[in-house]
Amino acid sequence: METPTMVKAALAALAPEVPADPGTLKHLYQIMHLGRVLDDKAPNYLKQAVGWSYHAPCAGHDGIQLALGLSFRAGKDYLFPYYRDLLTCLAAGLTPLEIILNGISKKDDPSSGGRHMSNHFGKPEIGIQNVSSLTGNHTQHATGLGRAVKHYGSDAVVFSSQGESSLSEGYCYEAIVGADKEKLPVVFVIQDNGYGISVPKRDQAANEHLCDNFAGLPNLRIVKCDGLDVMDSLRAMNESIAYAASGAGPAMVYATCVRIGSHSNSDRHDWYRDEAELAEARAQDPLPRFRAHCLKHGVSETDLQALEAENLAAYNEASDKALRAADPDPASIFDFVVPEGWVSDRYPEGLHHEEGTPITLLQALNQTLKEEFRHNPDTFIWGQDMANKEKGGIFNVSKGMQQEFGKARVFNAPIAEDFIVGTANGFSRFDDKIRVVVEGAEFADYIWPAAEQIVECSHDYWRSNGKFAPNITLRLASGGYIGGGLYHSQNVEAWLTSLPGIRVVVPAFADDAAGLLRMAMRSRGMTLYLEPKFLYNSNLAKAVVPEGFAVPFGKARLRREGKDLTILAYGTPVHFALEAAETLAKEGVEVEVVDLRSLLPLDTETIFASVKKTHRVLVAHEDKVFGGFGGEVAAQVSEACFPWLDAPVGRVGSTFTPVGFNRILERAVLPSTPKVLEAARRVLAF
Repeated sequence: METPTMVKAALAALAPEVPADPGTLKHLYQIMHLGRVLDDKAPNYLKQAVGWSYHAPCAGHDGIQLALGLSFRAGKDYLFPYYRDLLTCLAAGLTPLEIILNGISKKDDPSSGGRHMSNHFGKPEIGIQNVSSLTGNHTQHATGLGRAVKHYGSDAVVFSSQGESSLSEGYCYEAIVGADKEKLPVVFVIQDNGYGISVPKRDQAANEHLCDNFAGLPNLRIVKCDGLDVMDSLRAMNESIAYAASGAGPAMVYATCVRIGSHSNSDRHDWYRDEAELAEARAQDPLPRFRAHCLKHGVSETDLQALEAENLAAYNEASDKALRAADPDPASIFDFVVPEGWVSDRYPEGLHHEEGTPITLLQALNQTLKEEFRHNPDTFIWGQDMANKEKGGIFNVSKGMQQEFGKARVFNAPIAEDFIVGTANGFSRFDDKIRVVVEGAEFADYIWPAAEQIVECSHDYWRSNGKFAPNITLRLASGGYIGGGLYHSQNVEAWLTSLPGIRVVVPAFADDAAGLLRMAMRSRGMTLYLEPKFLYNSNLAKAVVPEGFAVPFGKARLRREGKDLTILAYGTPVHFALEAAETLAKEGVEVEVVDLRSLLPLDTETIFASVKKTHRVLVAHEDKVFGGFGGEVAAQVSEACFPWLDAPVGRVGSTFTPVGFNRILERAVLPSTPKVLEAARRVLAF
């Protein structure tokens, strides 16, 4: 079979009213037919219990998928397919063998090595992105990648392919509106087959064509086409690509398709579609329709039969190879969970003994951001209230950055947390040297709209089998003690630390704030950087910050040595622990205080060594005791150090209530030095 790239030049020059020559038509039919062979054969693997347990058939989407795949330039453009895009990916450059390797989840599947659901095709090496099962969330990544394409002056085009039902998702709206505002070279291809699984389109929006929901966007070109027809789909793709590449703005191809089969092999469409509708869908099948078109325009029946026989032989050969291919190694589940952090030769343990003038935690953050922006010109920062004249973030952490580094690298984002994080994911795909810092929300409490993007980032590296890691540092002002109440005083680390694939750090002093931030910004992968807002300008957190200071991930810091009790703490409660230890020292009790600094990964070696020395332990954190991160620390200590414990592991933190706005209520909820002291005495008295 000749490759799809052989006909791309001819197709690009093809005028809508001029039929393709017989040679081009033969190539088109061969790809379309081969896609149908693969699509029809997919259910057989499940019946034989060898895989392809999720299959969403592409039959009925053939015209637009062939046009989209042929429009993509392998190694040049970027394509975000969705789970129904088998023919798209075949036309874009995947081989039948690679399609089947993905379907039956083999080790050499180029998308994920069997780690992700079948029918989620990809090959990052040529620009076909590995996308998740979260309907349409890759629209955000496409917009972010389009931003990078524009910034770096590339002539690539970014394609986001999805079903019409994904447009009901708020994050799709955010992405398309954002691409429109920034005039990004993105082509959103919407394949409308009338159903979101079993939900008809009329139950999702008032407009018959959901693209009309975006008709008011000034820079978005909407191009409708018959997705059953190859030539009309090519016409729409060519028009949209030319518009997006011109710099005028993004384009949306809205292709009307038909779903011939069920949504997937776990769906029974005869439960909600009557026989008349199903018969009508089969009658609109694009494959026989295009076959007739080929015969009408100079391709012989003999030629078509020969191509069909060649495709069947190609499928059988690919299937035999795929069935013999190796399965994933069970031990490989621990590979590519999170990238290795950057290594600092100067500060391998994240410790220093330098003297000088102490600075605040906020100053340390601002200073380090600027130093790292000077160090790496491919570093960017955006978020809410990031840069407006003299203001730099809600707490002025980014003050002065736009003035020094310009609006192309430091800029505001809309109040759309999902968009802030999702576009960072996409932007970092353009080049691995890129580092993106985002202020994900003005307060940590507002991060929940971006939760799905954080989850997405957490398994990108693992899901892609190590082929892509989102290089993002997500900063969040966390915690209370400012009289903020709801949405301004919560802690979110208990949820974040439940996600494999990300790092979570919380500094308590200015030097560690600088060191952890530098480490995050120089490392690959995603780091959630929680900044205790109470400590921004507190004298408690002031420290000398050496030039180039760095703190490795997973390295706790011994803040005070002792022999009678270990207090494990992070963030603001580190200071409560130190104050409580000072009080107890006057009573003859020596308390060891360990500042965890890094929650994920966690320095269990330092923790266990301290507990084995003191035989008693208290975990102090600002979050709620019930369900808080301290419960995980306590469990690990109990399991690993039980023979050395002389008392149950104690915990102190917030009450299991929201944080009150009135200062009286806030004090009743949050931990404090007296509360830490009281809890310590309980453990000591056991």
